[in-house]
Amino acid sequence: MIEPTSSPKTNVLVAVAWPYAQGPLHLGHIGGAYLPSDVFARFQRSIGNNVLMVSGSDTHGTPITVRAEQEGVTAAEIVARFHPEFLKYWQDLGISFDLFTKTDTENHRRVAQDFFLTLLANGYLYTEEADQYYDEEAERFLPDRYVEGTCPQCGYTDARGDQCDNCGRTLDPADLIDPRSKFTGVTPVMKTTEHYYVRFTALQERMSDWLASREGWRPHVKNFAVGFVEEGLKDRAFTRDMNWGIPIPVDDLGDGKVIYVWWEAVMGYLSASKEWASLRNEPEAWRQWWEDPDAKTYYFVGKDNIPFHAIFWPALLMGYGGLNLPTDVPANQYITFKGEKASKSRGVGKPLRWYLDHLQPDALRYALAANFPESSDSDLVEEDMWRRINDELVATWGNLVHRVVSMTHRYFEGTVPEATLDDRDRALLDRVDELLAAEHSDISHVKLRSGLSNAMAAAQEANVYLSEREPWKTAKTDMVRTGTTLNVALQAIAGIAVGLYPFLPFTSPKVLATLGIETPEMGPAWGRPQVDAGTVLADPVPLFSKVEIEE
Repeated sequence: MIEPTSSPKTNVLVAVAWPYAQGPLHLGHIGGAYLPSDVFARFQRSIGNNVLMVSGSDTHGTPITVRAEQEGVTAAEIVARFHPEFLKYWQDLGISFDLFTKTDTENHRRVAQDFFLTLLANGYLYTEEADQYYDEEAERFLPDRYVEGTCPQCGYTDARGDQCDNCGRTLDPADLIDPRSKFTGVTPVMKTTEHYYVRFTALQERMSDWLASREGWRPHVKNFAVGFVEEGLKDRAFTRDMNWGIPIPVDDLGDGKVIYVWWEAVMGYLSASKEWASLRNEPEAWRQWWEDPDAKTYYFVGKDNIPFHAIFWPALLMGYGGLNLPTDVPANQYITFKGEKASKSRGVGKPLRWYLDHLQPDALRYALAANFPESSDSDLVEEDMWRRINDELVATWGNLVHRVVSMTHRYFEGTVPEATLDDRDRALLDRVDELLAAEHSDISHVKLRSGLSNAMAAAQEANVYLSEREPWKTAKTDMVRTGTTLNVALQAIAGIAVGLYPFLPFTSPKVLATLGIETPEMGPAWGRPQVDAGTVLADPVPLFSKVEIEE
């Protein structure tokens, strides 16, 4: 049995973007945030760290209310339809959340309202009248996502009032050229309303100093955040005119004021941590990830979420006081399909369920992980996905395991033979260890694609070793040599299976179980476990099926 490492544990918070519960997810969501975070969390557990991985359905986003009004149902009904669907996605894909909750819980309301009151007490909130777009035909104020128009930055004609999906720029509705109401399509008019504003201007210097001190961040994340703050932070509205959301816990502005969904959504990382602790009957346990100065916090989001997680959320945490700021915000770029960003609202890219129905979960995980858009947009071409699965996962890794286990059964009745190693044998095992160490370094620095490449390079090395040693030939003349070859290959396979576990959590434990190695719930301890001579191997079973999909 593999035991976790005995070195002191680090508390690692893996915080993952909250999807709007208003439609099915697609591969852009999974490859952009949910699979990278799972790979990282599984790795951190394997090296013995104390991991808390949280997220949840954003139930208050304006896309939900827009869809509800279009369908003539309540927002709560839309949430009730899609939140269970998300949970099924995580189960089918092996996304190992410690808690995936929702923002319509009493716990989240309580945490968000406390955050509001603390910011108010600390002097970071104030009220001010402002002009806001109003739809005269619908007779209602229009929160930012209810206004669409042309982005003043890049000219994209379907930009929203909060952000441009094309260039990623955060916007105010008043910035849009040729604005139109999402409800009626009419040109809205400006009307005076009153809101709470957050004093981001008061946090300008602290944010500049903090961002300058960030080391190891992805260049596109840090450069965007630094450039944004250098342009000068502006105070931003903290509330919206809506009835669906978290009501502000003061009544000085009257009814119909809620906390802006983007602010209460990022507070969800804190509320989810507190909810997890309460569910374990350890209500103070959340503090080890939020108040321990040695804890590490990682926020896995897509490129369009960089402003809110690398700028505004750290600033809000500064205003609140006493909580850890992000260690890293390893935001990915976009996954595109034929050059166009995946979008469930615009119907770009197949539904996630299609892929889950046609592929083994580890095969899908592998194809996505090999294309994580860590430094630039990654265009997914299905033919390339199938090729990777067939040529790399099936032919390189799956075939290696099947061949070695099968030969052990054929020549040694399934019992791991003794070994007398020579320099070539030791060279393979040393190389596997080197590649596992390189993968350890890569994933520790959230370089997941490179980590996967190192694990697969170890599989390629083992295949080269087998081709050189030719145990199918030496079995006719030298069973001692044959036994050593298969023993060494099995040792290599055990290490590679551990290295692939964060990426392939369904099949890696099967490989280890075949070798007589138990996988603890937290995952195998990092490193190359020993496969003892005399161990009786399970019967060989193919790990993966070749992908043969005809559109």
